Amino acid sequence: MSWTRQGGGHERRSYHHGNLREALLEAALQLIAANGPAGFTIAEAARLAGVSPAAPYRHFSDAGALIAEVALRGFERFADALERAWNDGRPDPVRAFEALGRAYLSFARQEPAYYAAMFEARIAAEAYPGLQAAGDRAFGVLRDASERLIGDLPRETRPPALMMALHIWSMSHGIASLFVRADPSRRKLPMSPEDLLEAGVLLYLQSLGLAGAKKP
Repeated sequence: MSWTRQGGGHERRSYHHGNLREALLEAALQLIAANGPAGFTIAEAARLAGVSPAAPYRHFSDAGALIAEVALRGFERFADALERAWNDGRPDPVRAFEALGRAYLSFARQEPAYYAAMFEARIAAEAYPGLQAAGDRAFGVLRDASERLIGDLPRETRPPALMMALHIWSMSHGIASLFVRADPSRRKLPMSPEDLLEAGVLLYLQSLGLAGAKKP
């Protein structure tokens, strides 16, 4: 794939004899970054890629299928980032769990277009098995980490790992949505989003009586 600059000094991407699918995905990612999923059309993606309006339909049935592929790739990147942060619970599960939360916020900050495609496009994931699997893999990191953390708790006081993972996911996603992503209307925090999430996670873990949750 090659890109050229055309016309009047204005930069424009033009597709030449390369990977059309990749060109369209890159164009979609740029449009989502600029306008959000609601402002995305397959015709605009074709224009940005420098191809005819009919060309995208060689690879994608409609705009939803194109956004679903962007979301799938986002979840794959997201899962990779979470797995690296969790690092199989090293150096200890509580510290690794904190790193997991920081990785969640970091992805939302550094990959806003992917994040929007993943969580704001309102795609029916069950219609795209690959997307469903990628999303399940990312959430699975949180669930596996939760299972590790509660493994030593007495059975009668041990919360379900799924419920714990959903609690932590909700907290992380809420802070990411409210305080991480660029938006001049966002309420300003007297602390970093990472500090806010870490405090929330520590309070949550302490409420479960997990060893090592308290810091000196």
